[in-house]
Amino acid sequence: MPTELESPAESSSPLKSSPQKIAVLPGDGVGVDVTVEAVKVLEAVKSRFQLPLELHEFPWNADRYLETGETMPDGALDDFRDHWSAIFIGAYGDERVPDMRHARDILLGIRFGLDLFINFRPIKLYDERLCPLKGKVPADVDLAVFRENTEGAYVGIGGNFKKGTPDEVAVQEEVHTRKGVERIIRAAFEYAVAHGRSRVTMSDKSNVMRFGHDLWQRCFAEVAEEFPGIETDHFYVDALAMQLIRAPERFDVIVTNNMFGDILTDLGAALQGGLGLAASANVNPGKVSMFEPVHGSAPKYAGTGRANPMAAMISAALMLDHLGHGEASKAVEDAVTQSLRELKCTPDVGGELSTSEVGDHVSRLIAEGGR
Repeated sequence: MPTELESPAESSSPLKSSPQKIAVLPGDGVGVDVTVEAVKVLEAVKSRFQLPLELHEFPWNADRYLETGETMPDGALDDFRDHWSAIFIGAYGDERVPDMRHARDILLGIRFGLDLFINFRPIKLYDERLCPLKGKVPADVDLAVFRENTEGAYVGIGGNFKKGTPDEVAVQEEVHTRKGVERIIRAAFEYAVAHGRSRVTMSDKSNVMRFGHDLWQRCFAEVAEEFPGIETDHFYVDALAMQLIRAPERFDVIVTNNMFGDILTDLGAALQGGLGLAASANVNPGKVSMFEPVHGSAPKYAGTGRANPMAAMISAALMLDHLGHGEASKAVEDAVTQSLRELKCTPDVGGELSTSEVGDHVSRLIAEGGR
């Protein structure tokens, strides 16, 4: 599953150093369960391909926050930036922390603090029986979404006036910068070229949001001129959501803003079989980046053996590719695909195995070369 989101790094960069240090943050709820299985898979692929990986677990979660009041230690981001090759996260969220401060500080802190401006979400149908649309085969659902990851509606700018009164006013601001918009659009085009994709689609709501999304329109047109071999089109986000359901096969690469990307990729996850298969990469090309499944912590399923670890495994495959291990990445994806098609999976995708049994099975396929 090559992503080729990275650019060549300097030889002194921890991204390309040997050994490659991976920070593992299991988080909360089923994040712990699926991370255990993803680590099994990483150990299997490490052994088979003799990869220079070193995995180190960090116990930063709700339990630790409630006990100590600390989310991430001071200096953690500088340490990641200077000494680590990648960050692998399980899931965050715990009802004992109603404001989710620990999740916000860790997840958004890493995304914003390390400037991980690309949120890359592959939308891929691994087994046609999983698609809720009639008559769709894997070739029909195979696209990539580039979601801008550090701007838009998620920057937290706004406030309340006369809060708690009948006259309350709430203001929530979107922020779009020329730099931020242009670089995510260019990343989408570069990915299309590298993967033989013929079309890049941009989605906004510029007919209503006339200022910020006009910037997206202008940047998209200007960057597209640098890639004459790539077709382009544009959809307002509501129309795009409809077309993804009607004809997902018409899309190759989609680029959009933070909020719309968040929504559209969950729709895309439904097309491929659910959030249990939804992987993501949070990337700053050539620098330490973060990889995580996007299904959330689902506390009520923690420890039950029902959580699907495949999204975590596919996220691990994305991480391997980012680190320059394309063959190992493909081996993980192939093993997940084989397991799904043989129904060696959890009940949410048609199987009868537990979380740990899926991890054992996929790891065994990798070790045996898929036999």
